[in-house]
Formats: sequence, C-alpha cells, structure tokens
Amino acid sequence: MPLQLRRMRRFGNYPFYLYDVGVNKFMGFAIDEKYLHALREVLPDTQIYLDEPMARHTTFHIGGNADVFVLPSSIEALVRILALAKRFSVPVTILGNGSNVLVQDGGIRGTVISFGKPFSRIERKGTHIKAEAGAALGAVSLFAASHSLQGMEFAVGIPGSLGGAVYMNAGAYDGEMSQIVCAVTAVTPEGEIVRYDASELGFSYRHSIFQDNNAIICEIELVLQEGDAAGIQAKIADFTKRRMEKQPLDKPSAGSTFKRPPGLFAGTLIDKAGLKGLTIGGAQVSEKHAGFVVNIGNATAKDVLSVIEEVQARVKKEHDVVLIPEIRIIGERA
Repeated sequence: MPLQLRRMRRFGNYPFYLYDVGVNKFMGFAIDEKYLHALREVLPDTQIYLDEPMARHTTFHIGGNADVFVLPSSIEALVRILALAKRFSVPVTILGNGSNVLVQDGGIRGTVISFGKPFSRIERKGTHIKAEAGAALGAVSLFAASHSLQGMEFAVGIPGSLGGAVYMNAGAYDGEMSQIVCAVTAVTPEGEIVRYDASELGFSYRHSIFQDNNAIICEIELVLQEGDAAGIQAKIADFTKRRMEKQPLDKPSAGSTFKRPPGLFAGTLIDKAGLKGLTIGGAQVSEKHAGFVVNIGNATAKDVLSVIEEVQARVKKEHDVVLIPEIRIIGERA
C-alpha cells in the first residue's frame, strides 16, 4: 500500500488508508489523517499535494519528495495552515518558486508551503507597486516597465519570486531589493500579521530580518519613480542581453552558488583555481560562468553538495578564501 500512496499526487484523488494509530506515514514522518482533512477545509484539492517530488518545484530540478505540499492563495489561508501545523505538530518549510534552493535527496518532512500562482497578484498605486510574495520577480519588473515606472530594471532576469528576493535582498547590476522595498506584510511563526516599514527590514548583503525572525513574507510594497518608457525598455534589454551572454541559462541551476567574498568575485576565484567544468555525477561547475553549479542531467543533491565541497576546499587552498554558499540547502539527506 505505501507504494500506491507514492503514486498519488492531488489530495482529492488520494485513497486514504486508515491505520489503527490514525496516521499516514510518509518517508518516516507521521501525518495525522485529521490534519489532512482539516487542510482540505482551508484549501481546494487542487492546492494540496501529497508525497510531492520537489524536483518539480525547484529551478535546479533536484529534490526528494515533500510529505505535504500546499499552495495558499491568501494571508488568511496561510494563517489557518500555520495554526493547523502547530496544532498537529507538523514541521513547516516555506518555499517561493524554488530558485536559490537545493532540496536534498531525502526530501522534506512535514508541510511545504509554497507561494506560487495562487499568491501572485500585482497592482499599481501611483508610483508604488503592491504585490504578493508568489509573484515572479521578472513579472513584477515587467509590470513596472509597462507602467513606465523605473527602478526595478535590475531585477528582470533574476529567477525567483518577489518574496524570495526580499528574503535574500537579491540584486544585480548595482541594484538590489533594499533600494525599492518600502514595506512588507508578513506572518510571524505565531500566526500574527505584522507590517514592517523599510527601516525595520534589516537589509544588508543577501540578508533581511526575515532570515532572523522567521516571519513569512506575504505582501511587498515597492516604491519606484516615473520614467521614460523607451529608456526603461532599453535598460531591460541591455541587462537581459548581458545575462544571456554570461550566465548558463540553458541548464538548470539555483542561480549564483556562492556569496561574493568582500572585495572579490566567487566566479573569478573558482575559475583561477582551474575548476570550470569540474563534474561530479550530474552536477558541474558551469563552463560558461564558474560562479554557477548546474545540473547537466539527472543530478542529485548529493552531486551538487560534493561539487560545492570540492570547490570550497580548492579555493581555500589556492586563495585562502572561504566561499559561503548563497543557495539555501534544505531537507534531509537520503
């Protein structure tokens, strides 16, 4: 029967097998049937998945299965899901669109809450844009451009969701999210809805307060400026061209693998250490840009971690520099 469970995806098609102890067991973690039924009262069947392969939800196309995978469509639904998880002692992992993340081969226990299309509304209010965390960063950038609002051009080619970009203070081409975010509405681990002003966001290089307080980013307010439509489009075209020329966009990856060491560039250090093309299993240091580890075909998380560890060791030996991963490594080893 457990093998049959693995073949099902959507909750609405799921055949319940009720054990004497009243739980379903997914890859070693016990999920109470009452928890699953309660989730169905919060979300439609099409937004609840069981034993879901995370490789379908990460830009690396890598990752074991999540016990429960849900797609909330409102802050209110999120608060109710968090309350249920707390009530039934179910671990929770938050995910945007799966960029900048490596899910390990053992998958993720408990519930993954993912902000995707159901949580991606965007609206304009004068020179401000209000958008939900699941909106694609590139889509928000193009939305701004379509309204002749400038200041977000740098973000057009950054993979990931708006919420994830705020969480990591993502940036490129001398721009970063800290320059345009004026407020964030988030939900604390206790289920309280809190609004943070810009001065409270704790932005620094690839860091925000949400990495410290574990509040869940839900809505973001951006402040931009009126601009010339042609000039905005020209800048977007230039950044897009540069990104396509320099980055390995033809292969799955999680974006830049390492944080930039102070005053240096990770890709340059890796290249000088002769590591371009280093391959372990299906993972490779990109031959186009050494700052990226890419999936060249059926890579496992173990392959990627092995490449990361080898790069760190070689760069430390060659340059006496410690490279720190920029990507989030989550889940369990197989």
